[in-house]
Amino acid sequence: MGQAWGFDRYGGPEVQEFFDRPDPVPGPGEVLIQVDVAGVNPLDHLLRSGLVDGLDGGRPFPRVLGMEAAGTVLARGEDVNGLEVGDAVFGFALTGGGTYAETTVLSAPNTARIPEGLSMTVAATLPVAGTTAVDVLDQLGLPAGATVLVNGVGGGVGLAVARLAIGRELRVIGTGSTAKREHAEAIGVHFIDYTTKDVVAAVHELVPDSVDGIVDLVGGTSLRLVAGLARNHRNVIAVGDTSVLDLGGRFVERRVDRENLERSARLALEGVLTPVITAVHPLSDAPAALATVENGHASGKVVIKVA
Repeated sequence: MGQAWGFDRYGGPEVQEFFDRPDPVPGPGEVLIQVDVAGVNPLDHLLRSGLVDGLDGGRPFPRVLGMEAAGTVLARGEDVNGLEVGDAVFGFALTGGGTYAETTVLSAPNTARIPEGLSMTVAATLPVAGTTAVDVLDQLGLPAGATVLVNGVGGGVGLAVARLAIGRELRVIGTGSTAKREHAEAIGVHFIDYTTKDVVAAVHELVPDSVDGIVDLVGGTSLRLVAGLARNHRNVIAVGDTSVLDLGGRFVERRVDRENLERSARLALEGVLTPVITAVHPLSDAPAALATVENGHASGKVVIKVA
């Protein structure tokens, strides 16, 4: 038996609970891992709320929270290639296994070995934030010297996008609340505090014409506010809000396969995609870890140290 943290029905934080469960049995195309570190993401509380239940794998309640983790392979299901028992790995629990737990199952095609020199903690941040940053900047395809606006730069994904963009020699302008300024400016972002400034006017002060691209991580009214700042509406790419299509922009095209995980890991080793990890919680403190992300107060990446 191992401890896990999840939810016994759809709803808010009140449906969350700790519970013991047997080690899950890996099915075809899955690996069972001993979880070392789990990443915390906004998608976690959206799944708990029932807003994206198509990603839960149809498993019965109680369900374990979490979508990404790093750990050690304990067992393999059928039809698993390229991963062996004892391997240090990182990846996605796309079949609904959850990662806020001592053991879990990961989808083998969406799991990769951790390269030598990369820590479990860093690896656990890459499946969501790392690969999203790679995907959205590949999709934009901006040349060196271009300017990109990251709308909502302060969270784990936003800072990963900014870090990688700067590594590609792009000029990065980022919006966020006051608490997000320090970490954004530390990596070279031209930061605009939307609580104290008119974002559109502040961007025009930095770029009199238009920005070359926009990565939106906020959506809603904020997305509509900044979309007009792009020289070409096709270069407005949203990560969470599909209404960007109505504005002439694009929704991020995600690639969560092993190849993209391995690419993200190489970039992290090179220091181009090093995550800004601002909080490491034990599993016993998982409620506080998720609450920080759910309330929008997290600056950088939050992880749960399970082992």
